[in-house]
Amino acid sequence: MDRRQFLKFGGFITVSAATGGLAGCGSGEYVEPGLPPATGSSWKFPQSVASGDPRADSILLWTRVVASALDPVATVAAGEDVVLRLLVSSEDNSKAIGTPAALAGSLLVNIKVAAQAQYDNTIRHKLTGLQPNTTYYYQFAAGEVRSNVARFKTAPAAGASVAQLQFAYLTCQDWSINHWGALGHIAANETLDFIIHLGDYIYETVGESFQVGSVETRHDALKLPDGTYKSGSSGAKYASSLADYRYLYKKYRTDTRLQAVHERFAFIAIWDDHEFSDDGWQDTQTYDSQAGALDVHAPQRRRNANQAWFEYMPADVSLDMSGTGFQNIQIYRDFQFGTLMQLVMTDQRLYRADHAIPESSPNPATGAPLGSVGTRYMVAQDIYNGAEAAKIAAAGKAGSDPLTLVSMLGNTQRAWWMDKMKSASATWKLWGNEVSLLRMGLSGTDAIATLLALGAVIPLAGSIGSTAPLAGGSVPLASAIVAATTAGAAPAQAQAGAGAIATAAAAGKDTSAQIGAAAAAGLGAGAASVAVAAFGAASNALAAGGTSAAAAAAAAQFIAFGWIKPDIIAKKVESPYVTSSGKQAALAPYFRRFLLNCDQWDGYNGERKALMAHLKANSVANVVALTGDIHSFFAGAVHDDYDAAGGGTPVMVDLVSAGISSDSFFTYLKDAAASLGDLATLVSYPLSLPVPGLGSVGISVNLLDYTMGKAAPTLDSLLDQVRVQLRGALARSLPEAQLDATVAALLAGLKADSGFVGQLLPLAQQLAGLGNNPWLKHLNTDAQGYTVVTLTPGKLVAQFKQVNKLVGAAAPATVIARTTTATVTAGAPTVTIS
Repeated sequence: MDRRQFLKFGGFITVSAATGGLAGCGSGEYVEPGLPPATGSSWKFPQSVASGDPRADSILLWTRVVASALDPVATVAAGEDVVLRLLVSSEDNSKAIGTPAALAGSLLVNIKVAAQAQYDNTIRHKLTGLQPNTTYYYQFAAGEVRSNVARFKTAPAAGASVAQLQFAYLTCQDWSINHWGALGHIAANETLDFIIHLGDYIYETVGESFQVGSVETRHDALKLPDGTYKSGSSGAKYASSLADYRYLYKKYRTDTRLQAVHERFAFIAIWDDHEFSDDGWQDTQTYDSQAGALDVHAPQRRRNANQAWFEYMPADVSLDMSGTGFQNIQIYRDFQFGTLMQLVMTDQRLYRADHAIPESSPNPATGAPLGSVGTRYMVAQDIYNGAEAAKIAAAGKAGSDPLTLVSMLGNTQRAWWMDKMKSASATWKLWGNEVSLLRMGLSGTDAIATLLALGAVIPLAGSIGSTAPLAGGSVPLASAIVAATTAGAAPAQAQAGAGAIATAAAAGKDTSAQIGAAAAAGLGAGAASVAVAAFGAASNALAAGGTSAAAAAAAAQFIAFGWIKPDIIAKKVESPYVTSSGKQAALAPYFRRFLLNCDQWDGYNGERKALMAHLKANSVANVVALTGDIHSFFAGAVHDDYDAAGGGTPVMVDLVSAGISSDSFFTYLKDAAASLGDLATLVSYPLSLPVPGLGSVGISVNLLDYTMGKAAPTLDSLLDQVRVQLRGALARSLPEAQLDATVAALLAGLKADSGFVGQLLPLAQQLAGLGNNPWLKHLNTDAQGYTVVTLTPGKLVAQFKQVNKLVGAAAPATVIARTTTATVTAGAPTVTIS
């Protein structure tokens, strides 16, 4: 095979067959004639080695070699092509993994391969002719210098019966924030067949707002060779040139923990957005400011990103170096693992249509482009629905596939996905999916009503307390009076109605009779009902041994949530409780339903419904998406139509993994919501705790989980919710040996704290009661970590492994903070959590 042939085959992938000795071209040679061999000891492998795309008979092997005097991340000068040897054995070399020891045992492969300067001195070699379900060991040699020994395991044969597979899936590993302790833990502790990487392997930005914060000292500041300022001539930069993108892969791969994971497990990888541009689509970047415009097309930048990913990711795909098109690479592909699993990996960036509401859409209030909020995040659902419907109609009118303008996969890939799912013969059909399929919506009306009602509880309790002396010291009577006046009764009517309630109650009359007595005394039906409820709540609290204050608080809860909240839900901005708050204008835009993230499948709802309809119509069972992107753990059923009555029918399951290191979804929303006043309480609650010897420590309690649909907490589960965050806050000042004991002591104190028990716990419970997204069976939006899947014919068990936060400026010695297990049983698109 000559040079022109193998360039056409895949950019620079070379191929040989393992034959039990020398392999490739019949002579052990697979290089262009005349290339010099690497000799001597002046070489190094600064990014170690990697393998990818394990199939029953093949693997893609990767390395990068440079002169030992060269900086590990420097660009190699043109013309410095060099010949190495690739060595492969099936004999056990497990003790040598991660070391440059000579590969022991007989060699199945000993061939020459070339590292080419035009591809940054990387090598991508596809080895075929391998045995299925077999572990192999390999290394590269440059002259007298050997790379680290590494291993990979091939897939089972397509028709083989497989009892179990175990693999991890990873996503979102930002160099610039937090730590990579999870990677070290995986390499040292996990027993896996392979690893799936769902994208955001690198982050294209340096110094962006979400990357400014605590980071381990072993990750120094990134310095793009070229870089483009996001705004003006200072601040954050983003990668734009080929050298920039190559630099990021090289720099990330210098971390020995990431190297160790690659050395031990073959990767099956796709990209998400940060391998090119945050929330990008096709060749378009969506940064809030770029030369005064949004939705900027950058085809050469896209090609640069494609090439760097191709050069550095061990994926068995091809890159077309000819022409100028930006869709010059196809990374969507599928894998068969015996009769147990069909794995379909999709590309949800290169072919996706613009967001339904483009970032450049003008803000009606200012005329300026909307940017991210309102187009990608916190999108009004009615506006989104109208925009998507208009695009579907426009495509149909033009004679195109109706989904063309609202597609994430693109028409060709969507048809491929449908065919793969329909024809899959394996028990499980797993989908390497970049962004979540789960509906993540929010009723702004219910949320505002809940928050204003919560805000009224303490004032109402105070009013009951001050009214009690005027009511003969009776807290129940005072509660009825305050309830009636809150419901609009005049003071005289309220007093008369409350007296009638008390008289009826003293006579042993039931609540219906009490309401009738209050109405006869002049109260309206609504005022009578809430007054009776408040009277009863206070009476019951006192009967149970509660104090007068506790009785007043109990009655205030009934008034707030039995009257104020329903009134706001019914009347919205016209409710007197909204107008009296003084926040009518600020709250008015939020009395509607919102989609939290339209960069996910919620922003491509028409295509999601088409995919789910295909699975349902063809009875395709046991489909589970393995998802990344959102820096959180989620688990739930994907429905055929979330907007249908009851949320539609569950069709498949989505299991979302948190990022390895990237800041959490909660962190982003907490910062974004800070300017929303009372609405910020939907996301977080500030908590400050005194710590002996330290003064105090502050955390933001995650309420976003409950707003989005997490089950109402008990006191103990809410305490556990804050444990990891509290440990992380203390870890800035305390040594790790003291952390767990200190956290335990502080949690014990919180368990008896009246504010935590009497205010924060009811707040979380009320937010959980909003009933948003009932299909979400697990959510942890404030986490870093990864997921390990154990797959058998009868069930899929996913362990969500959350990691502890930084200790000082280093990764924690105790890496795993908690493990939550999600189980999907074959035959049912449901998930259970333990």
